[in-house]
Amino acid sequence: MRFFRRGGQPQEPDSAQEPNSAPQPDSAPLPAQPAVGPDADDLIGDEWRTADGEPSDTLGFEPSELEQDLAESPDAVLGSDGVIEPAPIIAPAGPAPAQPQWAWGAEWSAEKADAARREREHEQLEAGLEKTRSGFGARLRTAFGGIGTDADWEEVEETLITGDVGAHLSMSIVERARKRREVTVEQAVRAELEAILAGRDEGPWEPRPAAEGAPAIVLVVGVNGTGKTTTIGKLAARERALGHRVVLAAADTFRAAAIDQLRIWAQRADAEIVAHAQNADPAAVVYDALDAAIARRADVLIADTAGRLHTKANLMDELTKIRRVIDKRLPGARVETFFVLDATTGQNGLAQAKAFHEAVKLSGVVLTKLDSTAKGGIVFAIERDLGVPVRFVGVGEQADDLLPFDPAGFVAALFD
Repeated sequence: MRFFRRGGQPQEPDSAQEPNSAPQPDSAPLPAQPAVGPDADDLIGDEWRTADGEPSDTLGFEPSELEQDLAESPDAVLGSDGVIEPAPIIAPAGPAPAQPQWAWGAEWSAEKADAARREREHEQLEAGLEKTRSGFGARLRTAFGGIGTDADWEEVEETLITGDVGAHLSMSIVERARKRREVTVEQAVRAELEAILAGRDEGPWEPRPAAEGAPAIVLVVGVNGTGKTTTIGKLAARERALGHRVVLAAADTFRAAAIDQLRIWAQRADAEIVAHAQNADPAAVVYDALDAAIARRADVLIADTAGRLHTKANLMDELTKIRRVIDKRLPGARVETFFVLDATTGQNGLAQAKAFHEAVKLSGVVLTKLDSTAKGGIVFAIERDLGVPVRFVGVGEQADDLLPFDPAGFVAALFD
């Protein structure tokens, strides 16, 4: 650090010399004159120079002790006792980073997590069946108030029919229930309804590989307006939550904005999607999606299809073409075909399901909008007349409102 003293400028040459005259080459430079004046001791910076214009490294005075300390410690602060070195800044020790903990701490297990998930789904199912419980279930419980006379059984039969169970199945249930002895009317009817659902596959549905080294393939079919594309998005979100890699095939190339709707659901569910242009061949979309799913080692491939009426033969033929394309790519592949049924359509929806079952052999039914109907008896009609198990039920608009169907819980919700 250099110290400079404020002083006068170097003395000008003799006034008699011409101001523009150049100095003689052999003449020596004039020595710097000491500065004089009242402000000679002030530090000014570059004003203290030698005659040749360079700063002087030799001071004509000795710097004070304070100036030396400041020069050696430029970051020090000046206090009443001289220079005070600043205390080192020590960051306060924060709390130790929290270790990841499961909901049960060290006692967490996959079995406990699965049991908690099932309990939550059971509560959601009960909440979604509130209208069915207060409608169809309440009428049944009122009809059970009798002592078992013919009029009482007729009221039970009428209640079952109006609850979308179906006329033929309702008569069969009442006939078998009347043969049960030493039980109440409610116990007899409940046992018959439980028996209808008892013959189905045990346990919730889980995706199974369609072939060795291939993902599970789910073909989703149904008529327009039943919530088919939304169901696909919810099913994809459910499988992603279980840790499965999901690929969606946007094979509904007929309906306007169907591809865009499925893209949005793919983003929400963090799933992958394969799509072609509008009006493209649906079978080609499924073929490319299957190739992509195999290459990416996906766990599940879910294919959306165009909504169609069961009375349109040409549209139904497209579904059989998709099945042929899948069989060509994976000979002998096990393809799951889910029919999406609007619970509010009742027996009309059952007729639609029968037509689709004849065309593509359904392996499961997804019952949507179950929270919007006060009937719900269509479940028993599907299981008995169609012979296809109900795999999932939709009880809300959120992504996690698609629940695996629980037969025991469904019957309990009607009677309890």
